[in-house]
Amino acid sequence: MKLPKTENDWKKIAKEFNSEWQFPTCIGAVDGKHIHIVAPKGSGSYYFNYKKRNSIVLMAISNANYEFIMCDIGTNGRVSDGGVIRNTTFYELLVANKLKIPKVGNGALPYVFVADEAFTLRPDMLNPFSQKQLNYERRIFNYRLSRARRIIENVFGILVARFRIFHTDINLKLETTEIVTLCCCILHNFLCIKSSNHYIPPESTDQEDIGNATVTPGLASHGVFDELQRTPTNISANAKQTRQQYLEYFNGVGAVEWQDRMIVQRE
Repeated sequence: MKLPKTENDWKKIAKEFNSEWQFPTCIGAVDGKHIHIVAPKGSGSYYFNYKKRNSIVLMAISNANYEFIMCDIGTNGRVSDGGVIRNTTFYELLVANKLKIPKVGNGALPYVFVADEAFTLRPDMLNPFSQKQLNYERRIFNYRLSRARRIIENVFGILVARFRIFHTDINLKLETTEIVTLCCCILHNFLCIKSSNHYIPPESTDQEDIGNATVTPGLASHGVFDELQRTPTNISANAKQTRQQYLEYFNGVGAVEWQDRMIVQRE
């Protein structure tokens, strides 16, 4: 499993997100989960997370087709959740501008990853506005962001439904746990490609009925994996500007005809 290597690889992912979820220039949905483990002897509280469970973290990015494009496994559960992504090779490459993400001209929407509140808002990574900050336009933005981001939630839900080892506190050597987890992610991708109709039936993913303005939830990992904890962070002006740019797009030329119905239904 490897991250995209060329600008065209990223553009292909963005094209699929735009086609499937009407989110242009999105190049991946990001999230992480705590995998429960039996802590190694003598490790003390090193793996003890905020839920008072021993864990390691699976950090992942998915494309628009429910496939992993990046998995990083092994950060100990005690690490503050805001710091988990900073421990990944992906993040090192991202901040060093070595991922070959396409550049855009002035005024164009930049290529971004989509995430939730557990991740710091960056010019290349969008998260939602907090519930305390919402007006109508921000609700529209949050809705459009959630349509693209819930892909990774369904991916984790499918993973835990198909690979039951994650329903236990895994009692293996840490290196073995990491290998087993990676193998499950690789098998997930293989089955997505080779047998998607059987492996990912419609009921396993969130089903949006835009006519009735409803969403029927698909598979989720709640109760099996622990979520990453939301942590407040400082946000740069450039990051705020990028999010505002997308907000204006989704409330302007990038609006879809059903988004107002979805927002009204949720009120």
